Amino acid sequence: MILEMRTYDLQPGGVPQYEKLFAAALPERTKASRLGAFWHTEIGPLNRVIQVWPYESLAERERILGSADAGLWPPAAEGLIVGHESKLLAPAPFSPPLMEAKLGDVYEIRTYTIKPGAIPEVLKRWAPLVEGRAKFSPLAACWYSIVGPLSQFIHVWPYKDINERNRIRAEAQAAGKWPPPTREFLVRMENVIAAPAAFSPLR
Repeated sequence: MILEMRTYDLQPGGVPQYEKLFAAALPERTKASRLGAFWHTEIGPLNRVIQVWPYESLAERERILGSADAGLWPPAAEGLIVGHESKLLAPAPFSPPLMEAKLGDVYEIRTYTIKPGAIPEVLKRWAPLVEGRAKFSPLAACWYSIVGPLSQFIHVWPYKDINERNRIRAEAQAAGKWPPPTREFLVRMENVIAAPAAFSPLR
């Protein structure tokens, strides 16, 4: 299993129009493969949408994208897009699979840049602590990059709202369940708070 995370920066105010175009084209696109998740940012870099597409393999991704009907996909939104990025991700061994579910009204997407070669050790240190952390709130997904910006470690957490996010993080830290002891491997830490689109399978 691999996942493609595609990030689009849009013209100011362009998110509603982009999502409208995307939703209209999505039924035809999902005949070839399913959408995993779609968010727009609320806190962090604004006017940004994030979409995640799961594939069984690199070969399946190439086959599906190569056969896409150019008249239907991608949505005709060139005038809205000011920047974009794509990266291929592998799921951590303890990552839940992307599924169609209602988990939260906001999602925190945390992206850590890890020192080169240290991803295996980060995964090792995370693995025994995830179950305890998930007792406070569920982990939606955890991935690491394999193509594109390298040495990225991405984890996604759903919450009812920002207040719940702050409370749960404080409770998990106070209980000594979080975070994993990986600070020595971190180069950079980023996060966004994002809301799922109405058509996103993961909501």
